[in-house]
Amino acid sequence: MTPTAAEKRTVLLLAAAQALFQTGTVLMITLAGLVGLQLAPDEGLATLPVALMMVATAATTIPAALLMQRIGRKAGFLLGTALGVGAGLLAATAISVHSFWLFVAASMLMGSYQGFAQFYRFAAADAASPDFRSRAIAWVIAGGVVAAVAGPNLARFTQALGPTPFVASYLALALLGVLAALALARLSLPPPAAEDVRGAARPLAEILRTPVFLTALLGSTTGFAVMSMVMTATPLAMHQHGHHLDASATVIQWHVLGMFVPSFFTGTLIRRVGVLAVMAAGTLLLGSHVAIALSGHTFPHYVAGLILLGVGWNFLFIGGTTLLTEAYRPAEKGRVQAAHDFLVFGVTALASFSAGKLLAAWGWQAVNLTALPLLAVVLAAVLGLALLRRRQAAALPSA
Repeated sequence: MTPTAAEKRTVLLLAAAQALFQTGTVLMITLAGLVGLQLAPDEGLATLPVALMMVATAATTIPAALLMQRIGRKAGFLLGTALGVGAGLLAATAISVHSFWLFVAASMLMGSYQGFAQFYRFAAADAASPDFRSRAIAWVIAGGVVAAVAGPNLARFTQALGPTPFVASYLALALLGVLAALALARLSLPPPAAEDVRGAARPLAEILRTPVFLTALLGSTTGFAVMSMVMTATPLAMHQHGHHLDASATVIQWHVLGMFVPSFFTGTLIRRVGVLAVMAAGTLLLGSHVAIALSGHTFPHYVAGLILLGVGWNFLFIGGTTLLTEAYRPAEKGRVQAAHDFLVFGVTALASFSAGKLLAAWGWQAVNLTALPLLAVVLAAVLGLALLRRRQAAALPSA
């Protein structure tokens, strides 16, 4: 079924907002470890700003969902962009006055912006017909392709502008928030259906125990946590092994391309081979990254490994989000989406913070080896759900 013009317009505006938001996130992650290293009182705290950004994202998801139920998603999204503008301005101030903790606060504001922006993909899913849903989610996430090019280049070209390094980079972050607000102001989302508000709803604890929800959560959480842990540590690891900022910015750029370029076909791939097959492939791709990361520290090792890391994240995160839409009824979606993202970003925050500690204490290999047991759990969950569905299908009476 071909999506309507209204569906396409909504998804494209959300994709534009995603592109601008994600550009700011990539800029933040590209520079935050280095800024943290410059400002932090202890080298082990260098990744704390990114870790607490993820904590703020997790802490914001549930309040953001509840708030948007009252004021609407469009108003909530605009509030999120205001937080992003504030994050850029506060980070620029923190660097100017050489305050690590003020920079941490700015990073947490950026995390709160992310807490609202993570609902862009759900807004697209809600506005799309069932046949268009997986592609709508993928199209919004594909907005990150712009971020793959713009984020690292903004970091590269603005880092030395002005009298104080990195200040201009975070002023650019504030401008990106303004541009995202302009895109979202044109958004027209359908009002909630009656069944979304008054329909039958199960207790949240019951939903969270279902195999579909647990598999979706494990896929999304592991994909995001492994990706964030490795991505956060990469600029610092490359710095330790003699690579310059330009090299790490290029690696991050290729990584983000790996994260988002597959979005142009991930939704179609899910429709053709099934969501569980795509999630299993994502898990194996993340395992391939670990193998490359353990084999050397040259520039090609980092580039190849981080590309696979990005594609693996894409398959697991889009797959997990698509699978999640099968876990709830219309009246349950707000609570379930918020609970899912709260858990995803709570775990990701721990992973981001552990990146600095693991790297400082045991090195790049330890960061990557930590991912292997997590990937094994996800693969077991995906294969288990596939087997369960096959048994259920076999138990159905033949037509």
